[in-house]
Amino acid sequence: MENKDTLCLLQECDAGTKMAVTSIDETLEKIQDNNLKKVLTDSKEEHLKLGDEIHTLLTKHGGMYKEPSIVSKGMSWIKTNVMLGLDESDKTAASLITDGCSMGMKSLQKYLNEYENADHISKGICKKLISIEEKLSKELREYL
Repeated sequence: MENKDTLCLLQECDAGTKMAVTSIDETLEKIQDNNLKKVLTDSKEEHLKLGDEIHTLLTKHGGMYKEPSIVSKGMSWIKTNVMLGLDESDKTAASLITDGCSMGMKSLQKYLNEYENADHISKGICKKLISIEEKLSKELREYL
């Protein structure tokens, strides 16, 4: 039997990468600044690549993929569309993504602590995802 903590941590990371990609996609179409588009597109690619690694590990360990919760996706969609509907600026988009990065880092760190018996590879994947979120958050500061 596979380590339950390993599977749970990988599943949470899977949901996290999917949530990030969805959030970036929702804002990308509204971005005016080409440099900001590149930052977001590059980050999306990093999330997709890590998501592929996570899928490989989940398959290897016999785990199921995990989608972000409907509530999380719905709340994100509403917030994004309302905020960008009121102010369709790059500043608003950068702020929304930065907020998402903060929530993602917080959740991932919580799961890293909660699933302390996960294997070192899965913990490394989670730390890498936290790092990607941190990097994106820092890159967006100049657009706030």
